[in-house]
Amino acid sequence: MKKLPTILIVEDEPAIAELISVNLRHNGFAPLWAEDGTAAQRELDAVLPDVILLDWMLPGQSGLELARKWRAHPRTRAVPILMLTARGDEPDKVAGLDAGADDYITKPFSTQELLARIRAVLRRRAPEHSGESIAIGALSLDPATHRASHAGQPLKLGPTEFKLLHYLMRHAERVHSRGQLLDKVWGDHVYIEERTVDVHVKRLREALGDAAAMVETVRGAGYRITAQPDATKPIASGA
Repeated sequence: MKKLPTILIVEDEPAIAELISVNLRHNGFAPLWAEDGTAAQRELDAVLPDVILLDWMLPGQSGLELARKWRAHPRTRAVPILMLTARGDEPDKVAGLDAGADDYITKPFSTQELLARIRAVLRRRAPEHSGESIAIGALSLDPATHRASHAGQPLKLGPTEFKLLHYLMRHAERVHSRGQLLDKVWGDHVYIEERTVDVHVKRLREALGDAAAMVETVRGAGYRITAQPDATKPIASGA
C-alpha cells in the first residue's frame, strides 16, 4: 500500500488545526498536529514529515525562529516548510521566506489554495530524473544523487534551490524571466508571487559561495547562469 504523504501542522489554535487536518485527510494526506515548537520538535525527532505547515505566531518560539532552526539542521534542512500567517504585508512575506520557508500562505486561505501549494512543494521536493550530470566551469550538479559541488566542495542546497540551479544549468547563458522560472521550477504558480523567485535566487547565491557571481541578474529581464560572470558587476539580490 502506498504511504500517504505526512503533513505536520504546527498551529496553536485547535479549531484551525482540526479544520486543516480534516481537509488533508479527505485529500489523501496523513496530518499530524503540534501546538508549539516543543511538541513539533518531538514529532520531527520521531519521524520526518513530507511537509511542515508552520504558523508564524506560536507560544514560545515563533514560526520564524523554528524555520531558521530547522533549516540550519542537516536532518530537517530539506523538509519543505509552508508558513501560515495572518501577516500579509510584503516585508512579512519576505521575512518568512528569508527564514527558510518554501512558500507563504496568508490567512484566511481556501482549502484548494492550501492543497495546491502543498502539492507544488511536494513536486519540487521530488528529485529530478531527467538529464545527466551537468558541469559549468567548476560548478557541477548530479540530479541522480541530488548533489551539487563547486571546485570539488559539496554545496548545501534546499530542495527548491537545487531545482532552480538544475534548471538554470540545463539552460545556461539564457535569460529567464521570473514568470518563466515560476512555471518551470515551481510548476503551478497560480498562488505564488514573483517576489518568491528573488528570495530563492538570493538563497541560492548564498549557498553557492564563491560561485555566487555565476547567477546574474539581467535588469528588467530576469536571471541567467553563466560560466564567465562579469567580475565588475555587483551581485544583486533581487530585480
